[in-house]
Amino acid sequence: MPAAQFTPYISFPGNAAEAFEYYREVFGGELELMSYDDFPTDGFPFSPPSGATAHAQLDGGLVTLAGGDGIAAPGDELPPLGSDVYSFLVGLESVDEAHALIETLTSSGAEIAMPFELAPWGDHYGQVTDRFGILWAFVVPGESPRG
Repeated sequence: MPAAQFTPYISFPGNAAEAFEYYREVFGGELELMSYDDFPTDGFPFSPPSGATAHAQLDGGLVTLAGGDGIAAPGDELPPLGSDVYSFLVGLESVDEAHALIETLTSSGAEIAMPFELAPWGDHYGQVTDRFGILWAFVVPGESPRG
């Protein structure tokens, strides 16, 4: 039996291929993209839009991430991705590495949600909302404060 694993999955509102290509550029790794156009959809309970991403998987870089384009029922809309009730936490080895990654994200449309700085618990921590509405948190372990 294979070891259990956890992979976050994001249902994008029609731009999954664009988002995953971007994440591959930012985080590295191998990207697998499958469009609904790549296989017959006869018998599906819905009609996916032409070019919609059925599944995307990013592996082997800084993050492992899966997703695709969410498909709404006729007359319904997909909810926006932007939310502060979840985030993806990325642990990095150095403050310089974190600053470089945050700069890469902000130079391509992300916004700082929480400045990356020394936190009261001793780690460096900050948050960035990317141009797709996903909240990324970054942490570099530090020394715990002595009390």
